[in-house]
Amino acid sequence: MTLLEGILWLTLNVYHEARSEPQIGQVAVAHVTLNRALEKQLPVKDVVKQPYQFSWIKQKKSYIPNDMDAFLKCMRSVYIALQSQDFTHGATHYHLETITPEWVSDYTYINQYGSHKFYK
Repeated sequence: MTLLEGILWLTLNVYHEARSEPQIGQVAVAHVTLNRALEKQLPVKDVVKQPYQFSWIKQKKSYIPNDMDAFLKCMRSVYIALQSQDFTHGATHYHLETITPEWVSDYTYINQYGSHKFYK
């Protein structure tokens, strides 16, 4: 996989998971994706496309963004994540604040950024 392909898949993940979030929430989602790739020693594309990891992969018929302004903002958030320290402290999971997934008790709560809670 090329660097550009990795950036594209990272941006697509941020777009589909957090495009309505404030920038800090988008950057946090990017860090989670990068942390998973590092932990599993897999390319970003492979991490994003793993079954049952990111809901948009299964729900979307097309990965192509339909809001170019939001996509470009997500790309900026990805750039910031790639240039900054991981303020999520290695978080590998997150969920919307309005739900409580079964897996939560298996992880340590880190913090909330936007409407997502982050865990390691």
